[in-house]
Formats: sequence, C-alpha cells, structure tokens
Amino acid sequence: MGLLTRLRKEWFIIGIVLVILSAKLLPGVGVKGGPLRPEVTIAYIAVSLIFFNSGLSLKTEELRNALFHVRLHFFVQSFTLVFFPLVVWLLLQVLALTSIDQWLLKGLQTVSCMPPPVSSAVILTKAVGGNEAAAIFNSAFGSFLGIVVTPLLLLLFLGSSSSVPFTSIFSQLFMTVVVPLILGQVCRGFLRECLERRKPPFGAISSAVLLMIIYTTFCDTFSNPNIELDPTSLLLVVIIIFSIQISFMLLTFAFSTRSGSGFSPADTVAIMFCSTHKSLTLGIPMLKIVFEGYQHLSLISVPLLIYHPTQILLGSVLVPTIRSWMTSRQKGIKLSNLQPV
Repeated sequence: MGLLTRLRKEWFIIGIVLVILSAKLLPGVGVKGGPLRPEVTIAYIAVSLIFFNSGLSLKTEELRNALFHVRLHFFVQSFTLVFFPLVVWLLLQVLALTSIDQWLLKGLQTVSCMPPPVSSAVILTKAVGGNEAAAIFNSAFGSFLGIVVTPLLLLLFLGSSSSVPFTSIFSQLFMTVVVPLILGQVCRGFLRECLERRKPPFGAISSAVLLMIIYTTFCDTFSNPNIELDPTSLLLVVIIIFSIQISFMLLTFAFSTRSGSGFSPADTVAIMFCSTHKSLTLGIPMLKIVFEGYQHLSLISVPLLIYHPTQILLGSVLVPTIRSWMTSRQKGIKLSNLQPV
C-alpha cells in the first residue's frame, strides 16, 4: 500500500516520464498536422482549458486577507520577475563559454522568467505553518502579472519583435489566457457554493491537460532527426538548477530574517517558497505560444520540466527543518515580548 500511495501522490511526475517515452515511441501522433492536430487542440483548446480551470479554482475572496501586506508582495514579485531573471542572465554569460547545450541554457533563462506557481508554494507554506494568505495572494497575483510580464521577459532575453510576431503572440495570449481566466472567475462567482461543496479536482485536470501539451512538444522533438540531447549537458543543467534553488532560498531567508526587515517568521516561509518557485502550468503553454514553430522548443522546455519536480522535492525535504526553525523563532519572539522592559 505504501508504494501504491506513493505512486498516486507522484502520478504527475511519473506521467511526465511516460508521455516523453510515448513521444519517443510514437512521435507522429502528436506532431503538427498529425492525428491529434496540436495546432488546434493544444494551441487553443488545451491552453484555454488550463487557464479557465485556473480562473475557476482561484479563491479571490481569500486574497483580501493578505492584500495590504504591500512590502512582502513587492519583495516577492520583484525578486521572482526582476532579480531572478537578471541573475540567471548574468550566470548564462559565463555558462555560454562552456560546452553545455545552448538550447538548454536558453531553457534556464525561460525558467527565470516564469511567475510563481498557483499551487506548490502555497502547499509547502501551509505544510510549514507559514503565512498561507500571503502565499495565496502572491501565487495568484504573480500568475496574473506573469500573463503580461513573462512574455515580455521571454522576448527581451531570448527573442526580439523582429524574429517573433509580437502582436500575434499577445493577441493569442489574450484569447487563450486572459479571456478564459476572466471567464473562469466570472463562473466561479455563480458556482462558488457548488464548487466549495463538491471540491472538483482542479489540480488534476490542469495537470492532465499539461501532460498532453508536454507530449506534443516532445513529439516535435523526436520527429526532428537534427535534434539531439547531450546527456552531459542535461546532468550539468540538473546540478545548476539545484544550485540556483538552494542559493536563492538561502538568499531570501537571509534578507527576510535580517534585523529591521519587518517580516515575521511566517512571512519568511512564504517569501522563501513564493520567490523561488516557478510555474510549469503557466510556463509550458506560454512557451508553446511565444516560441511556436521553433524546432528546439522542447529542448528549451527541458529545464522547466526539471525545475518543477526539483522545487517540490527540495521544498518537501526542507519542510521539517523550516518548521522547526519557525517554531523556535516564534517561541523566542513570544518570550522576549513577555520579559519586563
């Protein structure tokens, strides 16, 4: 039972491996013009479904509790959408001198441009006992902000309006991301009681659709004989991703716990997870839209596919340690408040 429970819990990670293997065995099914017709079913229907589902599941009424913690929100959003991309860009100037595959390096830059995820940062913050309301707000607000900021960052670091159809990208983003997201929120207003009573599996639905997108992305790769994935480059990218996550978690921890920061231990937990986590659910569809037609799209996607399980694995491993630190810190603050002046 232990193994079966574990498999059910990690079904999405297993699913990523299976769809990539399926794409390797049957690449013709998911290529453009193939039986699945991904140019329609994926580019429009699947992406729209993911964001409609996100709009339907986002509990905007819960965000009011954290709305006025402006300093925390500003730190998280500026770290994840300004500082993170800039530092990775500087790092890549050095890594470009190595033998690591250039498309995997471009993929690292795309990871840095992504907004925080809707779910994982919130789940881990809650598991530790941190400021869940702040995590919910920053995950949701970051997702909305990412609709505009992420494509701009991708074009800034990886492309230009001369090589990428800027107007058509944003019109497609508007129709497949913004409109479904707004429709989802409107529908939630009418269906709130029913949704809260039945609790539909929003996460599982988005993940299942996401697996379809990943499958068709890799079908394009494996149907192109000119693309090869270098195992050494892949291993180095995995090591770099782990290093980036650990370094940035330590950096956000150091900044938010320094004297005079104004952040509580619970705030620090939310900051650590929300500032360093990146959204796969938003990221893959956006890459599909912004870099549609790129023969190396799947290689660019690989670092994001690695980053997603890495952030969950690393976060889960650190939960007991962070919880222990937060509890002891909160006890220390209570004791100092009880001492006579």
